[in-house]
Amino acid sequence: MMTNLFSSFDPMSATFSLQLNWISMSMFLIIFFPLFWISFSKSSILYTEITNYITKEFIPLFKSYKNIIFFNVIFVFILINNVFGLMPYTFTSTAHISMTLAMALTIWLSFMLYGWINNTKHMFAHLVPLGTPVVLMPFMVFIESISNIIRPITLSVRLAANLTAGHLLLILLGESMVHSSALIIILVTLAQFLLMTLEAAVAVIQSYVFATLSTLYASEV
Repeated sequence: MMTNLFSSFDPMSATFSLQLNWISMSMFLIIFFPLFWISFSKSSILYTEITNYITKEFIPLFKSYKNIIFFNVIFVFILINNVFGLMPYTFTSTAHISMTLAMALTIWLSFMLYGWINNTKHMFAHLVPLGTPVVLMPFMVFIESISNIIRPITLSVRLAANLTAGHLLLILLGESMVHSSALIIILVTLAQFLLMTLEAAVAVIQSYVFATLSTLYASEV
């Protein structure tokens, strides 16, 4: 039996006691960059289809196609890490709050600096919704400021919590098969297969949600 339920999320590697498991994020580089050199491959065709769909979703929020490329890369980066994290003995970096919070905080802080430096009046006007009574304006400024500050927290926790919950369910189901009958093992295996299918869908959905919310926050500035 596993002594610690969260041991599968331990970033420490047994090799030289270094955190080498974080190198799993380099799989994004291994998969992404060869697409620029190998034309008409299956991976490049799949990447093109995915980015074309994402571009159609994001193009109404931006006037320039160049602004969407960044969010396409964010989507593909999170998607690759989520999907590869479902494989056995593979480290899931996006299930760690340190990873997701670093991404969300960097993106949010970049948007805030750009907005307050270049569109100061627009940022102040965004704190008070149109038609707000004068008496409620101070409260609305406070509420809007709080909701704006917690955005990187909600972005990071949403991604990490969904992936962690699915992985923990798979671990619990696997532990339940120890010293069990053949019937229990078959039923649990079927349940794990269904849960793995659900986790694959969650991996795609959460990467799409992260990228979509990032574009919505960027469109406001």
